[in-house]
Amino acid sequence: MASRRQRFAQRRKAVGFSQEGLAERLGIDRSTVARWESGETEPLPWLRPKLARVLQVSIEQLDELLAEAGEPEALADERLSYALEHPRSVDLVAVARLRERVHDLDTRYDRAPSTSLLADAGQCLGQVSFLRAHAATSRVRRELFAVETEAATLMGQLVWDASQRRDHATARAYFDQAVNAARQLRDPTAEGLALLRTSFVALYGEKNPEAGLTLAMRTAETVKGSSDVLTGLAVLHAAEAWAMLGQRPDCEQALSQAEACFERIRAADGAADLFSPTQHGRLAGSCYLFLKDAKRAEPILATTAQALRDRSKSQAIVLGNLALARIRQKKLDEAAASLHSAIDVVEMTWGGGGLNIVFGAGRELRPWRQVPVVQDVYDRLLTLMTAA
Repeated sequence: MASRRQRFAQRRKAVGFSQEGLAERLGIDRSTVARWESGETEPLPWLRPKLARVLQVSIEQLDELLAEAGEPEALADERLSYALEHPRSVDLVAVARLRERVHDLDTRYDRAPSTSLLADAGQCLGQVSFLRAHAATSRVRRELFAVETEAATLMGQLVWDASQRRDHATARAYFDQAVNAARQLRDPTAEGLALLRTSFVALYGEKNPEAGLTLAMRTAETVKGSSDVLTGLAVLHAAEAWAMLGQRPDCEQALSQAEACFERIRAADGAADLFSPTQHGRLAGSCYLFLKDAKRAEPILATTAQALRDRSKSQAIVLGNLALARIRQKKLDEAAASLHSAIDVVEMTWGGGGLNIVFGAGRELRPWRQVPVVQDVYDRLLTLMTAA
């Protein structure tokens, strides 16, 4: 039975890498790093010297980190099952097992269809809420509030994504639950993440840039001094809100401010796992599309797409936006190639954002629907629409 490699994960964070960042540095997929940390697999021998250098440890120290054996999952599952039958007995081991389950689902979120994760995430959140109501000690209740924050934030993401970004009310309800739990903990980082997710609903679901801007700036204020990662992400999305409003100077100022935040990130940042070097490019490219500057957007998105090779929901969005930038410059062959790549990823992940963008790109291709390369794209979009 696999065991969690907690010290390996702690070392990764200590040198300032998220799972995605370490994967990009090593030229591998993020899921590979996740499997190392869960104890499912081992790094291949040829990769270990490079991994040791990146983690700033010796080969011997790396071997020690990889040899770590935690409490077997079967035993932790037994403790959790017992706690669910006798809720006042819930202890930190059972809470830790619930947290691991939530983390595992969160790791899978960006590469798996959200519909496939909803039931498990909902079960975890229900179990957390139930146990919190019966916990006998304040320390255990506090830990359960922490897991509730994470699980409710994940549920909001999953519901919204599975609904193809249409079920705003349910997503907001889960994010509000996460905010309330984070406030019980006095944890501004967890509260800020839930607020940031709420801003996404306003920006990309309700198409309300004014509300999205307000929520993004509220996020930045909430996490000020506690997380440069979340501050930078909040300012990035504020930049996109400004772009939606057609305010180029404000947008570009926010893009610059976000970059400065990312340059200040330290390993101790509580949201370090959320940072990826590609995030600025993803949002900057999208901003210039909203500002109707496809020529400026294209090279930013092309560079970002080249860096993103992880078959993730984010990759589908970048490729879809790259296709839009090329369509708007009438580069039909290149646009079709980007759109085919985006569809390849969407067919694996079924991310709501990617689906919306590829269908939007299809609508913009209508003036050229008789062109053979466009007809090929339309055939795939029709298949995708039927499956969706």
